[in-house]
Amino acid sequence: MTTPELESKVRIACLQMEPRVGERDRNLARSLDMIGEAASAGAGLVVLPELCTSGYVFGTRTEARGLAEDIPDGPSCMAWTDAAARHGMHIVAGIAERHGHALYNSAVIIGPQGVIGTYRKTHLWAAENLFFEPGDLGVPVFHTDIGRIAAVICYDIWFPEVFRLAAIQGADILCVPTNWVPMPDQPAGLPKMSNILAMGGAHSNSMFLAAADRVGQERGQPFIGNSLIVSYTGWPIAGPASEDREEMLIADVNLSDARRKRNWNDFNQVLRDRRTDLYGESLGAGISRGWY
Repeated sequence: MTTPELESKVRIACLQMEPRVGERDRNLARSLDMIGEAASAGAGLVVLPELCTSGYVFGTRTEARGLAEDIPDGPSCMAWTDAAARHGMHIVAGIAERHGHALYNSAVIIGPQGVIGTYRKTHLWAAENLFFEPGDLGVPVFHTDIGRIAAVICYDIWFPEVFRLAAIQGADILCVPTNWVPMPDQPAGLPKMSNILAMGGAHSNSMFLAAADRVGQERGQPFIGNSLIVSYTGWPIAGPASEDREEMLIADVNLSDARRKRNWNDFNQVLRDRRTDLYGESLGAGISRGWY
């Protein structure tokens, strides 16, 4: 028998959209329209793409700075905060963050009562290194009314450490605002590498994952869509989405399952079975906290 107060049932929406570089007001308006559609569909957790209000392919640092915003007082955060309060939902959205003289590729986590926290992209991809500082906040896990939420961005999921850092801190779900681009030598008929990594990371850490990608081309750079929502088992429960269309993915989940159903059989539980006696204690901190 389950105890109702221990349940974390939520409808997740990943919003695959097409931002346009430099058109912040237009992009914000489009994100709010899609958030409204997600609210009408009953979503309680909404994930938007990476840099969804600024666009991605900046020409100069001056352009990037001009499109970046303060958190929580910039126009996008304020509009998303209003939407989260109005709809009673949580929103995870990618944003170019201006923090003093520094710029970060960030994700903001917002609940019905306001901004909960920020994640700054740890692993910068390609020309991002010209515009952004590497993230300096680690991989925080935010305790919310719907469950324990962590966020990382795009290229971060190429590093298994980010999954594990979220898992040992008790994350139920990893939200991934992303701008995935084509990978070299992608075979026809096989899943995108980004989808494989998302599924593998969710499986090997027993957590849900919700990745919202963008579509379209920007200054010659194509993006691949394929947003998806993955169960703690590693199998997709919504998506992958199309490669070239704006769309919304929806999945109903119980985030408590990430912890309650972690045992794969009578003997094996993926986080408990780690041999930290052989490969170091640095990723074993969660043991003493009882997350699993």
